[in-house]
Amino acid sequence: MPAMRMKILASVAILLLPLALAGAAPAQAQGVPQTPVEDRNELGPEDREHATQVADQQPGIARVENRVALSTRLSDRLATATTLAADKVMRLVAALPLLLVAIVVVILARWLGKWAGRRVGRRIEQRNWQSENPYFASLVQQLVQWLVLLGGVLVALELLGATALVGAVMGSAGVIGLALGFAFKDIAENYVAGVLLSIRRPFAPGELLRIDGAHEGRVAALTARATVLVTADGNRLTLPNALVFKSVVLNFSSNRKRRLDFAIPVDVSESIRCVQELALEAIRRTEGVIEDPGPSWTVEAYDASAITLRFFAWVDQDASDLGKVRSEAIHAARTHLAEAGIATPRNIQYTAMLADEARAPSSQPPHTADDAAGDTSVNNELDAHLAAEQRAHADEDLLPAEPAGTPASPPQGFRTFPTP
Repeated sequence: MPAMRMKILASVAILLLPLALAGAAPAQAQGVPQTPVEDRNELGPEDREHATQVADQQPGIARVENRVALSTRLSDRLATATTLAADKVMRLVAALPLLLVAIVVVILARWLGKWAGRRVGRRIEQRNWQSENPYFASLVQQLVQWLVLLGGVLVALELLGATALVGAVMGSAGVIGLALGFAFKDIAENYVAGVLLSIRRPFAPGELLRIDGAHEGRVAALTARATVLVTADGNRLTLPNALVFKSVVLNFSSNRKRRLDFAIPVDVSESIRCVQELALEAIRRTEGVIEDPGPSWTVEAYDASAITLRFFAWVDQDASDLGKVRSEAIHAARTHLAEAGIATPRNIQYTAMLADEARAPSSQPPHTADDAAGDTSVNNELDAHLAAEQRAHADEDLLPAEPAGTPASPPQGFRTFPTP
């Protein structure tokens, strides 16, 4: 029985060694003389209770004597630290062959990832996906490269027997990633939105957009962080990709045909049918107004002071400027109605003409819509600004340049559209 107690006490001493700050003196069985240790400190109540619990788990143990002492001498602590360091060095030297093999595996995985990424990139180019989205090929290539490299790192850690380290590293990476995600939320959100916009491509360079109901301009570039527009004033408008992705985007250039409209008020005494026929006739003769679909009209308002008629017409944006055609149509309709004697709305206070008085002729000679041809050509005022913005963002632009659609297109190769 004393021999059994000695074994149990020795086991308890070994289990309690990690709890010590320095080396521990060997435990002795009851009745065996013990070498005195200077500056020793007895274990606390919690340590004795822990030792008792460990010993109780062994069969045949009736009582546990606590004779474990901790040494506080510097020499003992240095000896313990030296022993632990030498043990780790010996283990490292023994694991050097496996470490070299693991390094070779990681290097091969990196090379294999680059090779596989290039192969995938060439396959994308062969399928002509690159012309549709130049960013998609590089994104897939980098994704394949990192996946292969990650697999090689996992294999290397498995060879070193550090699979538990993988879980710890992945857990730490998750916590760090979560913290960085909150810290760089806006940057990450804009980057992801830029990737999705480059894949979905809801607009092309040179197209006229209205974003979020307040931002309007023609597309100059799409970078990883922002969408660059050029306003009608020639200014650069930079919008975060997250805002563009989440907002309502009105694309004025997605359809070649675009409708214009304007309102004409006439006096309540005039015939609505007569005004309608005269105005539509003048609008049809306006340069830039297409025949299919043809002009149309509707009565917008009717009150005691005036009748308001709204007219609609369609324009080919590749051939004419919407704003110029609208101006010419208003001029033609107004002139034609004035020649026909259509009266404009009267003010609340006005001077009535006597019944026996004739309307005084106008002092100016009448003009017709065909006297002088108006300018309805495509507006190219912003082409130089768009070209400059595209050159400035050429290295980071995620939108491919489209071939020129009209002779008036700028030399950068994108397709231009008129401003409203």
